[in-house]
Amino acid sequence: MSDDGHRVTVDDGVGIPAPADGEVWTVGAVILNRNGHAFAQKRSLDRRLFPDCWDIVGGHVEPGESLLDALAREVEEETNWRLRRVRRLLGITNWTGDDGAGMRHEADYLIEVDGDLDHPTLERSKHTAYAWFGPADLPRLKENRTPGEYLIHDLIAKALQDPPDMA
Repeated sequence: MSDDGHRVTVDDGVGIPAPADGEVWTVGAVILNRNGHAFAQKRSLDRRLFPDCWDIVGGHVEPGESLLDALAREVEEETNWRLRRVRRLLGITNWTGDDGAGMRHEADYLIEVDGDLDHPTLERSKHTAYAWFGPADLPRLKENRTPGEYLIHDLIAKALQDPPDMA
């Protein structure tokens, strides 16, 4: 994939759905650092969906865009890192936000990136902070969420439970 020769590896068995006409899709990425902690960023207070909540990197798939291209674009836009490898599909979720956009399908992946993991470049208009979450930090991911709204917590917990060999 890519315009400049940058290649993304997709591990065997990783499913990447192709959106059907009229379907609204989003993608999400759990990124682990060398210590096995997962990256999350805090959504700003003025966000329409999920304000002041922890979130993984990701966003909407544009019309005509593949999920893999959207994943690469969102990673670069939100962190200035580059998608290098898609390790595992963490899950596909269907949800409806309170923004009137209807049903969304969300594919979330465990990925590896290239870039300075100690210095992400956040989209400051959308995110106010970032942190790296290990197993002991997981309860913080439930901040400003109600039971049944723990998708981010559950995705990161799943990635931390069975981390890939990063060698």
